[in-house]
Amino acid sequence: MWCCEAMNLIEQINSDQITRLTAERRVPRFRAGDSVKVLIKVVEGTRERMQSFEGVVIAKKSRSINSSFKVRKISNGEGVERLFHLYSPNIQIEVTKHGRVRRAKLYYLRERTGKSTRIAERKRFESPAED
Repeated sequence: MWCCEAMNLIEQINSDQITRLTAERRVPRFRAGDSVKVLIKVVEGTRERMQSFEGVVIAKKSRSINSSFKVRKISNGEGVERLFHLYSPNIQIEVTKHGRVRRAKLYYLRERTGKSTRIAERKRFESPAED
């Protein structure tokens, strides 16, 4: 019996943390295939700077407060992947393009090079702007 109560307590704490973190900064909606620009806060000694990492989201894992996503880009002819925690206070996410894909995990992009890594853009029907 206490096991279920402990799990409910952990879920409650996780949901409280998520609401607190999303109140401080907005987390955009995106999915695999979208191109994103992630700004990472880097601390070097006493100085802070923002480092940019721009690429395609190849995987997204939804696990409450432990949610994460993997971004892949080509840097100097070499493929680079980086894992980010979705609710980390040290990152800012900007969606630059919505891609049209038919898979949830795009690990097949690891074997591809050149033009075959391109992803078609997803058409989005936007509601008219309200002034």
